[in-house]
Amino acid sequence: MSTDTTTTAATPSADDTALGEPVTPRGPVTSASYSITVRLTADGDPASIGRIATAVGSAGGAVTAIDVVDSRSDGLTVDVTCSAADAPHSEEMVEALRAVPGVTVRKVSDRTFLLHLGGKLEVASKVPLKTRDDLSMAYTPGVARVCLALADNPDDVRRLTIKGNTVAVVTDGSAVLGLGDIGPGAALPVMEGKAVLFKRFADIDAWPICLDTQDVDEIVRTVELLAPGFGGINLEDIAAPRCFEIERRLRDKLDIPVFHDDQHGTAIVALAAMRNALRVVDKRLEDVKIVVAGGGAAGTAIVHLMLKAGARHVLVWDREGILSPDDERLSPAKLDLAQRTNAACVRGELPDALDGADVFIGVSAGNILRSEDLAKMAPQAVVFPMANPTPEVDPVRARQYAAVVASGRSDLPNQINNVLAFPGVFRGLLDARAREISDGMLLAAAEAIAAVVRDDQLNANYIIPSVFDPAVTKAVAAAVAEQARQEPGATAPVTDRTTFTP
Repeated sequence: MSTDTTTTAATPSADDTALGEPVTPRGPVTSASYSITVRLTADGDPASIGRIATAVGSAGGAVTAIDVVDSRSDGLTVDVTCSAADAPHSEEMVEALRAVPGVTVRKVSDRTFLLHLGGKLEVASKVPLKTRDDLSMAYTPGVARVCLALADNPDDVRRLTIKGNTVAVVTDGSAVLGLGDIGPGAALPVMEGKAVLFKRFADIDAWPICLDTQDVDEIVRTVELLAPGFGGINLEDIAAPRCFEIERRLRDKLDIPVFHDDQHGTAIVALAAMRNALRVVDKRLEDVKIVVAGGGAAGTAIVHLMLKAGARHVLVWDREGILSPDDERLSPAKLDLAQRTNAACVRGELPDALDGADVFIGVSAGNILRSEDLAKMAPQAVVFPMANPTPEVDPVRARQYAAVVASGRSDLPNQINNVLAFPGVFRGLLDARAREISDGMLLAAAEAIAAVVRDDQLNANYIIPSVFDPAVTKAVAAAVAEQARQEPGATAPVTDRTTFTP
């Protein structure tokens, strides 16, 4: 999902894809993700700039800046920055510029790659190191006093080191965005991005840990060994069903919270959005029939959290069809999901599941559903096609049949994005010195996000706040911290000591 609505649900078979429908071309939707800067020279004709802009527009691109680098009597050197829909579209724009009379393309720079040069993170000191006194306190010999104090009082590690504000973002590179199993090195830019989001939205120092193994035992043991330096573990882009066991074992072993964002971050934001969508259509969670497409990590977590929130009527569809407890083909994880949702052993395909449904939530793969199939749903339907980069059904067409539509797309209303959840969740966990994370804390986070949208703001096109709304992280952090403090044994003891071992 967007940064962060990506799921690890199964990729559809050829038959599944055939259920989809071609999208009617509406012209390319440009994105900053495919932004390029083209340095070119143009002759002295005053109309050259106009021809350059027209060429980009005729190729379907969007000019965002034209900067004159050098101006001489015989011509100009110009940097043209423009956005495309994808990489081939970028090439089309460059070719269009090459075809402009009097223009010579000198260099093409991909702005996304430029942003990633050298990585997106750095380590910066929080203390001055300008004098010998500074050095003697920050390092030897003064640091030894702090080390001895922590040896005597281990609970103070969270106060006197980075542990109290640091999260490890851990991946094995097996389920990265919509890219799949691309390995730990290729996953590093995503993990860096996650760390940047932690810092930007919650002032948390996060660090990417990319492991060159997909062995469950090795991953668990490695994270266990690394854990003393961190206040929390954020598991990221680890494929199902392996991610379930890794999370379960780490939660049992560690005294810091372990959070798999692909599961729980997605579930929190989806539940928050659904809470508000049901307010718009005047329906109750415990009454509605919900269909979830995708029985992977995200789908499983969404179902689990919805059931905890009070949902009573849920069906899950995946490659095997509607997951049913009497289906011998199911893996243990999917069988458990079926047993928790489909006691009546309903069978069928996705359109069958939609018959009379009030809510559709997609965390599977693109174009697995015809928009016309949404007509089977109950009046005032709620539809969340959240797969990235291509939703399960075209969100624009879905509006013909549904009262409320949300997706992972940033170019449409109601973007369901994990960044609404994980920064605030970890801010609250760290502030409360949480040792674990519970369903109660996840539910508190979802309710906090939903409550940010005031009654006078709520409508079909605004059921979820913007990721840039500063109220979101604060509300989520406060709700999670308060819930953590209310749960016995969920938080580490807080010392009132203000002096330390001399």
